Amino acid sequence: MSLHLGDIAPDFQQDSSAGPIQFHEWLGDSWGVLFSHPADFTPVCTTELGLTAKLKNEFAKRNVKVIALSVDPVESHRKWIGDINETQDTQVNFPIIADADRKVSQLYDMIHPEANATLTVRSLFVIDPKKKVRLIITYPASTGRNFDEILRVIDSLQLTDKHSVATPGNWKQGDDVVIVPSLQDPEEIKRRFPAGYTAVKPYLRMTPQPR
Repeated sequence: MSLHLGDIAPDFQQDSSAGPIQFHEWLGDSWGVLFSHPADFTPVCTTELGLTAKLKNEFAKRNVKVIALSVDPVESHRKWIGDINETQDTQVNFPIIADADRKVSQLYDMIHPEANATLTVRSLFVIDPKKKVRLIITYPASTGRNFDEILRVIDSLQLTDKHSVATPGNWKQGDDVVIVPSLQDPEEIKRRFPAGYTAVKPYLRMTPQPR
């Protein structure tokens, strides 16, 4: 199965390091980040999961629940969590799905046979409270993810859902944003953006980030 932006994220029930997970029920009305790693007791994954645990408060501020996955069993996950906590100076505070039967991996197209026929690649999905897929990123096994970028994208998605704006390249919280081209009515623009805007070009109108 190949997922696209805007698709409903497939629901599933699977065991995890925190017990059985019914995915949509577990998400509730939160945003979600579902990400896979190739295998337990591997170096890059150990750093990634440690970093994710350290970012707990940042995810919580954005109403985001995080859940990881690999094809290893629960017993392996629980032993590995001890290593993560020890080496990364943190406490893993999110579930790790045990996808031994590859059910979730197949639903989310996490196994790429040309990369590895059995292990999951570094897939990541951001899912909104309506259970829609809003971001898909796939990394090779050799490259760890940049979770600052994932938080940045979530900030952009949440901001642009609320206001008629888009975020320019390299945007981060507090930077100016772009008024979407579909918004043309001057009175509505004035009402929505009381701080005003700069028209660099008719289609490129920059305004301070709405608060």
